[in-house]
Amino acid sequence: MSHRPWSRSLRTRLLVLVTATLVCLCAALALTSVLALRAYLLGNLDDRVDDAAARSAGGAALHPELPAGLAFPDEGGRPEGLLAARLDADGHLVSAAVVTRDAAPRPLTGAQRAALTGIRADGSPHTRTVPGLGTYRVTALDASGIRVLTGLPMDDVRATLRRLAEIEGVVGAAGLAVAVGVCAAIIRRRLRPLGRVAATAVEISRVPLAHGRATALPRVPERDTGPGSETGRVGAALNLMIDHVEAALAERRRGEERMRRFLADASHELRTPLASIAGYAELMNRVAPDAAWRRVGAESARMTALVEDLLLLARLDEGRPPPAEEADLADLVTEAVRHARTTDTGHLWQLHPPQPAPVTGDATGLRRLVAALLANARTHTPPGTTVTVGVESTATHHVVRVHDDGPGIPPTLLPAVFDRFTRADTSRSRAPGSAGGAGLGLAVAAGITAAHGGRIRVDSVPGHTEFTVELPAAAPAHTAGPPPRNRMPATPPPAPLPLGSSA
Repeated sequence: MSHRPWSRSLRTRLLVLVTATLVCLCAALALTSVLALRAYLLGNLDDRVDDAAARSAGGAALHPELPAGLAFPDEGGRPEGLLAARLDADGHLVSAAVVTRDAAPRPLTGAQRAALTGIRADGSPHTRTVPGLGTYRVTALDASGIRVLTGLPMDDVRATLRRLAEIEGVVGAAGLAVAVGVCAAIIRRRLRPLGRVAATAVEISRVPLAHGRATALPRVPERDTGPGSETGRVGAALNLMIDHVEAALAERRRGEERMRRFLADASHELRTPLASIAGYAELMNRVAPDAAWRRVGAESARMTALVEDLLLLARLDEGRPPPAEEADLADLVTEAVRHARTTDTGHLWQLHPPQPAPVTGDATGLRRLVAALLANARTHTPPGTTVTVGVESTATHHVVRVHDDGPGIPPTLLPAVFDRFTRADTSRSRAPGSAGGAGLGLAVAAGITAAHGGRIRVDSVPGHTEFTVELPAAAPAHTAGPPPRNRMPATPPPAPLPLGSSA
């Protein structure tokens, strides 16, 4: 499993957080600048409106005989769009006009007058929208009974603010893109150590620790274990945990090695006295044969087989490669079935005549592998059970199948059938008088199969139990030679041979 998805997720979340922060900061700066400029421009416009109102009031004071006179049209230098009006004592417009470009002042319409009604002559600025003229900043003054109203358009202020908003939007977006890109690069760089820590954890998760064969576990690089950062402290803690795991694995390997050595030594030491016991029992059986001595001989043979199985398992656990000699799996299976027919007449042994199946490995071990599978079928099925054996070949593998129609293996026992000292006495019946085994036969078969680079499995339901062994085929010879002896021609296999038929 890769560490990339969570790393991308964390990087995405950080980028979203940084982007949101930058957007809020840019928006706050833009809003502050727009509000500040708006206040400045409005203040400047209000000063101009107040100055224009004062000049209008002064001009009107020169002609007191004209209560509705506006006075300003006769003066030069008036800006375009300047709006002026005279008010009565109730605040109603007596007269009102607006300065136009290259023309005489134009009187206001009724709707435009209505938009300017209700403004008190106290000198305070007001914003009004005049139909047909736009938005104005207006103020009204009362100079010794002469009431005038003056206004200037806000188009310049609004255009300036709009232009500023556009510029800030473009500059802010560009700056935000650059800032996000820089932050993304920084975040990616800062997260690289954490990614390497995660990669180390993923590598450790892929190490087969359960088998106890791991040697040196991967470590977090030294540059990612500094105490100056959170990532460094995580890397250092992970390395410390790896040290403890390696120490525990080493202790377990030492314990397993001691156990294997004990089994090997015990098996080796027991072989000599067991051989002596078997020899003396055979001698006494010849001198004075009776049931007791026969029982002693059988038990000594059974114990000898147990010791031999333990010794073989101990050697297999050491991981020694099998001898690299060529053997024919078909010949080994045929020989094993013939031996089973000879030693056990209570079962019906059938053999699919196999094709040549050359393999490279230990012929003795492979013979023992096939014998263990047949012994398992003979021991754990009742008399009359049919046991069918066959060999199938492909270009790269040879498959041995041992099938019986006995009672089957209990489902609860099936996962542990290849474990050592696993027995199925409670469900699979034994042949009468059988002494049974110690539960090592299938473990020996699995160990020999694994040593030869193969696989073994079992499928079992009542009436159908099949063991399948898959072994790699031997590499084809580069030079032609005489055909191997006892090899059958490559013809389609006939029907299974019943007990007593020649294979």
